[in-house]
Amino acid sequence: MAARKEDIARTPSTRGPTMAEQADRHSLYEQSVQNVESEVEFIVDTFKALRGRAPLSFREDFCGTAAAACEWIRQGPAQTAIGVDIDAEVLSWGRSHHVEKMQPGQQARLQLHHENVLHVTAEPVDVVGAFNFSYFLFKQRDQLRAYFESVRTGLTANGLFILDAFGGHEASEEMKEKTKYDHFTYIWEQEKFYPITGEMLCHIHFKFPDGSKMKKAFSYDWRLWTLPEIQEVLLEAGFRKVTVYWEGTDSDGEGDGVFTPDEKGEADAGWIVYIVAEQ
Repeated sequence: MAARKEDIARTPSTRGPTMAEQADRHSLYEQSVQNVESEVEFIVDTFKALRGRAPLSFREDFCGTAAAACEWIRQGPAQTAIGVDIDAEVLSWGRSHHVEKMQPGQQARLQLHHENVLHVTAEPVDVVGAFNFSYFLFKQRDQLRAYFESVRTGLTANGLFILDAFGGHEASEEMKEKTKYDHFTYIWEQEKFYPITGEMLCHIHFKFPDGSKMKKAFSYDWRLWTLPEIQEVLLEAGFRKVTVYWEGTDSDGEGDGVFTPDEKGEADAGWIVYIVAEQ
């Protein structure tokens, strides 16, 4: 969901365009939310460990600006990628800010599809990725299983489906969390959570040094799926094996960015995991 003009807050003393009015929400999202280099590294390392070779083809579902798909292409001349998103505006941004800056040979190995992820028309790939919890938009079990089934049909014989998930007791709290960057503050808001249905309404806001704000730059109407539910539905969809990769911690008890297979996890207040489903 795009930020609207009425969601750009000004301070009374502001003259001329505010920092919020001049900011690009997609660029801010990439800086504060995404780490496509780490995602691609995890995909490649995990595929090599499980399949004994490097993966060549990748499909990024809910791709948004297609940053991960472009990073995949940059890994080497044999890599091919497909980005799929239902939002034409964000795909257009990705073309102009990422794809058009790549070399012609790299562009030829990348396809962007303006499609629903439930009905992708593309060649099977080694890996399908669904990151940033976007599949949480499927609120009913049948919907989620239908998506997982469609992914399975889009994989090669030994393909992997890799997705992420978050949880912990903080995930069901109505709260705001702020993270400061050099030129802006990222604000994650969990506005509503409904325990009976598991539904939640979340927003991303940005605040700037001049006091201006970009409110509801992105909004998410999700169901907070649990790890047992996700694993069960993946198996119901026909995947042979499902493994959760849990993040380790450093000497300060913070996440160290290293994800390894785990069968139980820990009762952390907030966690993010990778889930690997094998064809």
